[in-house]
Amino acid sequence: MTLGLLEVLVIEAHGLSGADFFDKIDPYVVVYYKGQERKTTIARGQGKNPRWNAQLRFSAEYPGSGNDYKLIFKVMDHDTFSSDDFLGQTLIYVDDLLAMGVEKGSYEMRTTKYRLEAANGTYCGDIKIGVKFSSKMIEGNDDDEEIGGWRNSDYE
Repeated sequence: MTLGLLEVLVIEAHGLSGADFFDKIDPYVVVYYKGQERKTTIARGQGKNPRWNAQLRFSAEYPGSGNDYKLIFKVMDHDTFSSDDFLGQTLIYVDDLLAMGVEKGSYEMRTTKYRLEAANGTYCGDIKIGVKFSSKMIEGNDDDEEIGGWRNSDYE
């Protein structure tokens, strides 16, 4: 089993559908991987074509427990006076990426555009994402400690 870093670059989205009362949306992305959760900042005032350029980091092991080697991306609309609205989501399976990263020490999926699906399964926009796995040992990391953020990332 190899322990390493799974780095996710959430760049931008285009053509988001869904709107608030005043036809404005303040989108952000929540990314899930094997019980870990990270969020981008809120793209205030950027509407249906937001840009985040957010690098998020996850602890990853391969092979590890379970077979659910997938990243789940949920695009949400931040609301101040009510609960946030779900805009759309996409899944990326990363088992091949992890296997190649273990074999080569590091492996990267180039930035790619993925389709977002609304709750009813219809197309609701696109999101541009890049993913990299490096089989580096993470010293002194508790399961409770959060790894997320971009400042310490070496994602290119």
